[in-house]
Amino acid sequence: QVQLVESGGGLVQAGGSLRLSCAASGRLRYAMGWFRQVPGQEREFVAGISSNDLTTNYGDSVKGRFSISRDNAKNTVYLQMNMLKPEDTAVYYCAADLGTTARFLVRTTINAYTYWGQGTQVTVSS
Repeated sequence: QVQLVESGGGLVQAGGSLRLSCAASGRLRYAMGWFRQVPGQEREFVAGISSNDLTTNYGDSVKGRFSISRDNAKNTVYLQMNMLKPEDTAVYYCAADLGTTARFLVRTTINAYTYWGQGTQVTVSS
């Protein structure tokens, strides 16, 4: 069982920055992803990092503004969000992909991820 706890969400003005953290209960040997969801909409892939840290992938709407990274010594994954827009407002979730042995792979679909955090709210005001 992997427990994930997100933190770092909050209210920020458009153009500002936030850094989300996702702390895991054990060693982060897996590919990790960040997703977000707005009420009434499907959960959307935001960013992912492979288990060997060599591959990252981003959703089209956040490319060039968001960056995912990992600190294995702290069992923590980060999502640095810059140049935030009101449309980035959502609940952000981190997730662990335990289903692949490909160390360079980042999957982008919801059903690829086994464990999920409880989410953290990000609100961007205009």
